[in-house]
Amino acid sequence: MNGKLISTRFRIPGVLAVLAVLVVSVFGAASVQQPESAAPAGQFSAERAIAELRGFATEPRPMGSAAADRARDHLVERLRAEGLRVEVQSSLGAYAATGLATFGQVDNVVATLPGTAPTGTVLLAAHYDSAGVGPGASDDGASVAAMLETVRALRESGPLRNDLVLLISDGEEDGSLGAGVFAREHPLAARGGVVLNWEARGVDGPSLMFETTQDNARLIEVFADSVEHPRGDSSMVEMYRLMPNSTDFTDLAGAGFAGLNSAYLEGSSRYHTASDTIANLNPGSLQHQGENMLALTRAFGGADLADLRADHDLVYFRALGLLITYPDAVVLPLALLNALLLVGAVVLARYRRLVSLPRTLLSALSALVPIAVAVVLAQELWSLLVAVRPDYDLMNGLLHRPLAFLLALAALTATVLIGWYLALRTRLGPTALALGALTWPTVAGIACASIAPGAAFVFTVPALAGALGLLLAMCFPRWSAIAIAAAAAVAAMVVPVVARTVFNGMGLALGGATAALIVLFGLFLVPSGEALLPDRALSRRSAVVAVSTSLAATVALVLSGLAIDQFDAQHPRRSHLAYVLNADTGTASWVSAETKPTGWTAQFVGSRSTEALPPGYARGELWTGPARPLAVEGPRVTGSRTGDTTNLHVSSPRGARSVVLRVDQPITEVTARLPGGAAVPLQVSGTRTATWPGEIRFRDLPPEGVEISFRTRGGQVRVTAIDETRGLTGAPGFRPRPADLEAGTREDGDLVAVTRTYRF
Repeated sequence: MNGKLISTRFRIPGVLAVLAVLVVSVFGAASVQQPESAAPAGQFSAERAIAELRGFATEPRPMGSAAADRARDHLVERLRAEGLRVEVQSSLGAYAATGLATFGQVDNVVATLPGTAPTGTVLLAAHYDSAGVGPGASDDGASVAAMLETVRALRESGPLRNDLVLLISDGEEDGSLGAGVFAREHPLAARGGVVLNWEARGVDGPSLMFETTQDNARLIEVFADSVEHPRGDSSMVEMYRLMPNSTDFTDLAGAGFAGLNSAYLEGSSRYHTASDTIANLNPGSLQHQGENMLALTRAFGGADLADLRADHDLVYFRALGLLITYPDAVVLPLALLNALLLVGAVVLARYRRLVSLPRTLLSALSALVPIAVAVVLAQELWSLLVAVRPDYDLMNGLLHRPLAFLLALAALTATVLIGWYLALRTRLGPTALALGALTWPTVAGIACASIAPGAAFVFTVPALAGALGLLLAMCFPRWSAIAIAAAAAVAAMVVPVVARTVFNGMGLALGGATAALIVLFGLFLVPSGEALLPDRALSRRSAVVAVSTSLAATVALVLSGLAIDQFDAQHPRRSHLAYVLNADTGTASWVSAETKPTGWTAQFVGSRSTEALPPGYARGELWTGPARPLAVEGPRVTGSRTGDTTNLHVSSPRGARSVVLRVDQPITEVTARLPGGAAVPLQVSGTRTATWPGEIRFRDLPPEGVEISFRTRGGQVRVTAIDETRGLTGAPGFRPRPADLEAGTREDGDLVAVTRTYRF
């Protein structure tokens, strides 16, 4: 019962077929070739967009900063020069998360280009604020520049049928504050329509359409018909819907807009850092994002928007450059057909005396072993890398040169798969293992059909092809090599693309997710592996050599990755440092969250003691060191507590534009009010941290202060107020970083923080 699926006389075609599958896999996962940046007047040009980008994205512009004000004024001027009606929407934004309430004054830029016979509104959305430590050339300056270039190209080709609205929002980095204000207050938001939101989580790679609103069938049809190089798939839509992440798209979709959300995400080691610069931005990524933006704006701008309603989603993914789509109603029938074909393959294999049912069952159960082991080892690989190179800890798994490590993940997974397969090949038989390998993808496809239909194709399509390939191989032995290779080629067109996207998005810190997909791909290749193996059983020595070779490749790739991914001025390591002054005691401290302080950071910190820090300040394990105190006054908080409600007036005598209140009890209802403005309420649930259960942030604090009230359980409340200013150049004793070091993405770094603690 250990007969092979591919007989000896088809060994050479089988080997060639396996090589062809690997070629399909490599080219399927690779990025598309980006178009040239130069373009005629009526087309999108990255070169022209980059010229726009230089006008506002050369310095950090966090919400409330002078740089943000300069960027806003520049964008207003440019849009008016293009003939659009422009207004600045100023209001108080609000955002709630677990144990957290964030408020801030936002200044959205809203520009309108009326249509000739509108059936609705097409809303282009991107944000002009950046993270506090970098100029945000990609996040999200490139998308804003693409909007300016799109408007210019549209003016060349004539007016659109539908109204076009540009929302260049403020405060996205602090919780989509500007988009929330637009959705809540602007009359244009009440009209609804189609929203096209544009983001970036890196500086490279193709623009991926990664999120849609529900019932997206007509939207996907327009996307498929109008975009020349469509990228992204419905598994990303499902994954993003299940994640707690949000962008401006979340608020705009919640306001009733239907739409699409796009971003590029390779080169993510630059995300939210000082390296997110125009020099590091790949013009091809901007070109692809801009071409998609222009094409979709023209398509939706000329469509009857009333016809975009649908009652279902589409599943969509790319295979060999084509966008394949089918309705979500087909997902479950396909998954059940896959199961039926797999059962049929088992029955036929049993009839042909290639397997026994017990061995097939054991094979299916054993297939869980490589999946679990590969995921665990992938996570342990990241822990090992951080132990060897502690600088990686602050990079959150998003490394400058990750390719060798991705290949190491693949080699590590191959080691596990080879060991599993060779250990059981003789005992259970190759046909039983091939059938068992398809069991769990088949089960996953059925489960996804109910939980996340858009992601089911990752499992169902290759597993269905695999089951059909096994059936054909057994029915037509003469063509067995072709049938099995064709099935593997289907897997090669689907799974590696998704695996690469997951790796680019999650990095090595969550390498187990990528490893799971690589294992999945390997299981689909199990039948093809028989083309490379002799009919007779491998000796124990040969099996050990095979596993050892794969393991050696893993080690070599890890060592190569460490050798290649060195830090320098173009690929800096990250650091974390803050200056904290406790205005109650007059003591100041340097604070760092680095696992092992860099040589530069070690000039400032050297102790693990946090006793000198203000109450509720510490988050996680920190390094500290004494600092000379600044002669400044701490944040001023006055107010009273009545019952379970605390009413406060908060200001910063030293003129800080950001203030944080950390509360020693969980907060529920929180309200903020600007002087002379209306109160903006938020509902908050959950606990922020064990150190401080509740937190309230206010960005762009006015000089006269702000009114804040919140509810907690009864009894006295301790509030630690922290006013923050960006940059450390004003801190006593500060020495600039060397060229190969930059500020990390942790939000409490590169700040001068002055605190006072109050009780009410």
